[in-house]
Amino acid sequence: MQNIIEQFSEAIRQAAATHQPLRLRGSGSKDFYGGSLSGTVLDVRPCRGIVSYEPKELVLTAYAGTPLVEIETLLAENGQMLPFEPPHFGAEATLGGCIAAGLSGPRRAYQGAARDFMLGVRMLDGRGDLLTFGGQVMKNVAGYDVSRLQVGAMGTLGLLLEISLKVLPRPVAETTLRFDMEQAQALDAMNRWAGQALPLSASCHHDHALTIRLSGAASAVQAARLKLGGTMIEEGGQFWRGLREQTHDFFDAEMSLWRLSLPSTAQPLVLPEKSPVTELIEWGGALRWCKTRADALTVRAVAEAAGGQATIFRGADKPAGAFHPLPVALLEIHRKLKQTFDPHGVFNIGRMYGF
Repeated sequence: MQNIIEQFSEAIRQAAATHQPLRLRGSGSKDFYGGSLSGTVLDVRPCRGIVSYEPKELVLTAYAGTPLVEIETLLAENGQMLPFEPPHFGAEATLGGCIAAGLSGPRRAYQGAARDFMLGVRMLDGRGDLLTFGGQVMKNVAGYDVSRLQVGAMGTLGLLLEISLKVLPRPVAETTLRFDMEQAQALDAMNRWAGQALPLSASCHHDHALTIRLSGAASAVQAARLKLGGTMIEEGGQFWRGLREQTHDFFDAEMSLWRLSLPSTAQPLVLPEKSPVTELIEWGGALRWCKTRADALTVRAVAEAAGGQATIFRGADKPAGAFHPLPVALLEIHRKLKQTFDPHGVFNIGRMYGF
């Protein structure tokens, strides 16, 4: 593995010296996400394999090119899981791509996001230098947690080599329930239930139906099911996988797909009459997937008015920028971080904010 890392380091140094940007790429399963793709591809998949795994300590360390399927299979054999339930969007999706994209699945609102389980990272910066941040236990993460900066950075700050994550036991029992509810009623129910001692682990509202997942001890799941009622769904696991991987019928459309992060109590979205919106709601109301033909300025104005922001997840209207524009002060922080980690502008130029 040391030889591979040295080859990566040399490729970065050459790119910096010749001002030829690199496009860091694993399987390419998330090439659709974020800004434009540019630069010479540097394939990180040769850097793969499990470095260490301590089931009793709930810690796993793996190289960035390791397929998520391999990691999840190993964890499942030991009754454990990645708590943030990351989407794959492809059979060969890698751990590095998962962390770089920073996406979390249905369990995120109840268990935590990808960055919440980051313990440490080894990486190469834009000079080709090897950097190490964090460790393999929470108590090693002191001061400003630089390793978490890499989650969702879209590979713009460095080439991830080795990632340490906290893992959790798989729940003993899980049940999926469905309720006939309109959107406003469902939003109220999700927020009410979130404040109660219920073993919620996922929620979804679409097409006049609210679907929730209960996870935990068998007695707790059974008690919650009896309390809430609803109709039990036998193929619950298949439903949540379809939602996570966006094979659900909702995502099968030619219209642009928007990902809106809003306060969970935000009311149903209203767009201009000529630009109707179709929604699917997750995370107790905090994540709204929207299909619409409205332009970026309109969608983002509606999101801001509701107290949130909007990202073009899939679609062609990216000249307006894939991600919601940042306030000037926050954009300057991003710019300074980029300059610190990648002073020569080597990595994934344009994937986030044009630099």
